Amino acid sequence: MNIAIVCYPTFGGSGVLATELGKALADKGHNVHFITYQQPVRLNGFFANIYYHEVRVPTYPLFDFPPYETALASAMVDVVQNHDIDLLHVHYAIPHASSAYLAKKILEKQNKNIPVITTLHGTDITLVGKDKTYSPVVTFSMEESDVLTAVSENLKSETYKNFEISKEVEVIHNFVDVARFHKKPIEAFKSLIAPKGEKIIVHASNFRPVKRVDDVIKTYLLINEKIPSKLLLIGDGPERPVLESYSRKLACHNDIRFLGKQEQMEDILPIADLFLLPSEYESFGLAALEAMAAEVPVISTNAGGLPEIIIDGYCGYMSNIGDTQNMAENALKILSDDTIHHSFKLNALHQAEKFDIHNIIPKYEALYKRVIS
Repeated sequence: MNIAIVCYPTFGGSGVLATELGKALADKGHNVHFITYQQPVRLNGFFANIYYHEVRVPTYPLFDFPPYETALASAMVDVVQNHDIDLLHVHYAIPHASSAYLAKKILEKQNKNIPVITTLHGTDITLVGKDKTYSPVVTFSMEESDVLTAVSENLKSETYKNFEISKEVEVIHNFVDVARFHKKPIEAFKSLIAPKGEKIIVHASNFRPVKRVDDVIKTYLLINEKIPSKLLLIGDGPERPVLESYSRKLACHNDIRFLGKQEQMEDILPIADLFLLPSEYESFGLAALEAMAAEVPVISTNAGGLPEIIIDGYCGYMSNIGDTQNMAENALKILSDDTIHHSFKLNALHQAEKFDIHNIIPKYEALYKRVIS
């Protein structure tokens, strides 16, 4: 098959999922064409059967805001026309679904019927998409997609709750390449971070309010009172400056490290003893799943789609939003006993394997064949 994938090229979950999906499809012999405004961050090498098409948006004095949606639709038309594309798979509804609809209508005028699959990822439905500024267009674009998918049952429910649509939403869960993350930790790296054998606790996110990164630090402080540990904060975003300023005032500020955005998470996660994700909402929780694939137990909230991947008391624990005391107590249950910790590590890997890329990709392939036929 010749598949065009439209996504954001950033570190966000939708872009990561779309890029990894494309790479996996290319490995299976499909031709994959990425259409976006810059090369996806996870597309950091040469891959056979993968092609990248940059959306160029001309600037004119007339435009305060360059019309990206129009340029994107034109790029889709060009790629479909010149590369015998079988279907368009757009990730994140805004603005990709509406641009795909426009491209589809242009191609129909040229007697080319191109199916469109829209995959919903989270904030395109739960936050941005339901804003009245965008809601009518998002609703229309979802209805006009040939197939609408969501990455969790929770997101499917949120879609029906926030939008009046009759279109069926199919669930295909996010996935992880277990083989990529399940590897031996680099001991030299680990000893550099924790020279006295301290426990290593990790959090990764986009540092937005919904991630509640301040709760990560609060939980860590309670853990560190009982068990010497280090905290690695991975990612970047609007909350980072405030959190860094707060951390510098703490007595243990040298034990808290802000690492910024990191592409090679498979080198960092294996050295971790615990992963914290106290989010107010997660449509799925891809960061938690990647940690579990690296044999890292997860302490999280019971928000959104997290209960779909984390089994409480088996591969981690879930608490109510904002209950840092309970999160710390659960973390100490795991970290204070090596036997229990080892059991949770193995359970985390076992649970992650259910979402392994080799189990999920065939579901997308089956969907593609059904849509094309």
